[in-house]
Amino acid sequence: MNLSGDICLNNYNIKNCRLTDDRNMFNRSNVVVFHHIELDLVGHQMPTGPRPSQQMWVWATLESPSNTNGLMKWNNTFNWTLTYREDSDIFVPYGRVVPNLAMQLNATLKDGLVSWVVSHYRRTQERAIFYKEFSSYLKVDVYGKASRKPLCSSCLLPMISKYLFYLALENSVHKDYITEKLWRNAFLAGAVPIVLGPPRKNYEKFIPSNSFIHVADFPSLKHLAEFLNTMTPERYQEFFYWRQRYGVKVYTDWRERFCMICSKYPSLPKNKVYTDIEGWFTNEHV
Repeated sequence: MNLSGDICLNNYNIKNCRLTDDRNMFNRSNVVVFHHIELDLVGHQMPTGPRPSQQMWVWATLESPSNTNGLMKWNNTFNWTLTYREDSDIFVPYGRVVPNLAMQLNATLKDGLVSWVVSHYRRTQERAIFYKEFSSYLKVDVYGKASRKPLCSSCLLPMISKYLFYLALENSVHKDYITEKLWRNAFLAGAVPIVLGPPRKNYEKFIPSNSFIHVADFPSLKHLAEFLNTMTPERYQEFFYWRQRYGVKVYTDWRERFCMICSKYPSLPKNKVYTDIEGWFTNEHV
């Protein structure tokens, strides 16, 4: 990524924050960030030599515990965490609702009922089990690599916007794990998300209760299909009332996430160490 110039100030209005990937700056850095995917790669090299006494190390990931391997070996290594979890030291969600953020709602004529975009499909996933049964009650138009109907990045939202509903099905169910499937694919496209993920109460910590449909709202998937099939225009519009007061911000740039470390830095504990980082990440009470 391009780290030249004062990225944090110029792009995100965060002062006194310099990002660098120059390893020669290691001994002069207040904070060093380690992205887990690279940590788990064969041949990855950790810093050698003594660690500066006041330097803080951050463990970063946007993946869920189901897709995170080899965490136990990093016990007693990191001081802070940067993840989608709200209880992280640096909380970096995939998106958030922002009061009074004006947004142009997609006004595309909707001629489809339900769509789903999926790249990685495994039959054992909860979302695959859901889809197999749900699609027996209701036709779902499926796009993405898994269905051999890939969409280019600029084609994704225009295609989804043609549908009333979008299946925002997470690849695994974990606390606070609410990804771009909801924030970008559904909300930015102007489709009502049908979510499969953590419980409804978890979603309602971050988004209005009337902005989505949770698969657990219904006693069976057949009831969910009937609800969608009999949707009136008046009832459908109720899913968009919240947009009169809120807009959606989607986080896509890792540089912004790293700059957020500086915003939190003064208030974070300087003597903290994760003795069991795997235990912290997997113990989520969902």
